[in-house]
Amino acid sequence: MAFEIPVADDHRDLRDAVRSLCADFPAEYWRRVDDARAYPDDFVNALTAAGWLSALIPEEYGGSGLGFTEASIILEEINRAGGNSGACHGQMYNMSTLLRAGSDEQKKLYLPKIASGELRIQSMAVTEPTTGSDTTKLKTTAVRKGDRYVVNGQKVWTSRLQHSDYMILLARTTPVDQVRKKSEGLSVFLVDVQAALAGGMSVQPIRNMVNHETNEVFFDDVEVPAENLIGEEGQGFKYILQGLNAERTLIAAECIGDGYWFVDKAVAYGNERKVFGRPIGQNQGIQFPIAQAYANIEAASLMRYKAAWLHDNGHPCGAEANMAKLLAADASWQAANACMQTHGGFGFAAEFDVERKFRETRLYQVAPISSNLILAYLGEHTLGLPRSY
Repeated sequence: MAFEIPVADDHRDLRDAVRSLCADFPAEYWRRVDDARAYPDDFVNALTAAGWLSALIPEEYGGSGLGFTEASIILEEINRAGGNSGACHGQMYNMSTLLRAGSDEQKKLYLPKIASGELRIQSMAVTEPTTGSDTTKLKTTAVRKGDRYVVNGQKVWTSRLQHSDYMILLARTTPVDQVRKKSEGLSVFLVDVQAALAGGMSVQPIRNMVNHETNEVFFDDVEVPAENLIGEEGQGFKYILQGLNAERTLIAAECIGDGYWFVDKAVAYGNERKVFGRPIGQNQGIQFPIAQAYANIEAASLMRYKAAWLHDNGHPCGAEANMAKLLAADASWQAANACMQTHGGFGFAAEFDVERKFRETRLYQVAPISSNLILAYLGEHTLGLPRSY
């Protein structure tokens, strides 16, 4: 099957449906949530009820059975409407790990409840404060004791944990000095959050520059049933990588949505605002940065579609997912700056929403993977240059 680039009228019904839902949550709603540093429960509940958060779950488990292209469009449209998919996107890409590596029993047990909204699986605990992106060196351990694993360690930047029923956990089950390759000996678990909180897990929220619920998490002899192991013990790193490729593709789509929002906002203001007797958008100093940002967003969108197509068709997509995230994050940040400059002082006023979206899209220069690490990955794995770290 050949890769076909979606055209403007493709997925029109999907886009219109998501836009219609988002219209019930206008800018004022997101301002209130941001001001209160609250979680957008009403919005997430509406997305769940409409079936959008179960887009990737197969129909046999109560989901929509859509692909990553469609899932990316859902998140793109949320952000283009002025919302923030970061509150709920974990449910999308966490599905990739469970769908690809989970057992039939796990899928039958969890997926229908996730699709219906009875359960949320928004959170993934991978990053640690002392190892960062050097995932194979993580120190959290899970030791098998009879019919359970006992987990000890610490995670950081574990997002949406306080609004999740289950989380994906990556821990080392075999010490790194006892494996042939450092990427071996890591395992993935599905952790019941409430049971873990009652059994030794503690959570410390991290206040940050955007209204993004994220946490530091401590595990002190937390017991996880052995049946909650996802896939084969010791092979968790490759499962997580598959999930991270999904994450990067979907977050690229969010950045693309942000980028379009900034361009639309800048164009509207450039046409409306008059100085020295003419619209400021007539000035090339305003017009050219917006046009350049738009061109870059369009290009990033194409790479997003390619990464999504490869993922859906079971092909390796690491390079494409990383490039999509890099290009989209850069394009949205460029659009954010053009929009802010177009608005001048009013861009800093909360009522225009530019400053909120400006803060939100800045995150993607550093998370969930920094642009520098993407460039290092491409240099080594795609271009064949010497490893830089």
